[in-house]
Amino acid sequence: MPFISVIIPTYNRKNLLKNAINSVIQQTFQDYELIIVDDCSDDKTCELEIFKKKLLNVKCIRLKDHLGVSAARNTGVKLSTCQWISFLDSDDIWHKNKLQKQADWHKSNTGYHISQTDEIWVRNNVRVNPPVTHKKIDGFQFRENLDRCMITPSSVMMEKKLFIEAGGFNESLPACEDYDLWLRITSKYPVGLINEPLLTRYGGHPDQLSASVFGLDRFRIRSILDLVKKNGLSPEQKKQALMVLVKKALIVANGYKKRGHIDKYEQYRKVAQAYS
Repeated sequence: MPFISVIIPTYNRKNLLKNAINSVIQQTFQDYELIIVDDCSDDKTCELEIFKKKLLNVKCIRLKDHLGVSAARNTGVKLSTCQWISFLDSDDIWHKNKLQKQADWHKSNTGYHISQTDEIWVRNNVRVNPPVTHKKIDGFQFRENLDRCMITPSSVMMEKKLFIEAGGFNESLPACEDYDLWLRITSKYPVGLINEPLLTRYGGHPDQLSASVFGLDRFRIRSILDLVKKNGLSPEQKKQALMVLVKKALIVANGYKKRGHIDKYEQYRKVAQAYS
């Protein structure tokens, strides 16, 4: 059994996918299995040249229906045979020593069940500096993750049993599915940090969901509400969650008001009022 399962979800990104796959195959750490989950693409993703080589540790699974990135990632985890898992988005690239450094870190830090690395951002083919508010931290970080998603899926290495315990990605969310999962995990566990860039994230693609979904805070509000209602938070965590919930609900309410959607404005205003 390999040490880690690498899971790449993809949908109609055949050309970008080649670079992501090559960044895995070129890793200095070779004790992995690579699972590409094709979310019912129509660009013949699973006919890439790499799959014709029939490498024993590389396989492409095609879903019968287009179910979304959460379902694709969850399917990859179900098919994995390893104790550890990592995710890589099809438009991102790992640096060649990413797996080695992260695996070594976990072997020396056995109290951590999940970690991430620092990263480089490229937007429209230009390197940019991440905002200071996105600076990654080590340890318990539930409060920080309430405001925004502080953990990058492509940088994560985690134990499969933790992923299963947390419930995996919420397949009913059209966006912010990573925010949702990290809240569930960070409410209970610390997240380790390998403080060097071992991943390059590419943005600016026209098909990126984050660029087309209005009001991502709508989905974050839903995630916070779900978490609070499950009563798994400490009193302090619940207090922090409700403070952020009210703030986000007011932002969304005012956004709808400016656009003339009074019914939606009232809906989110009442959410803020109920938890103030």
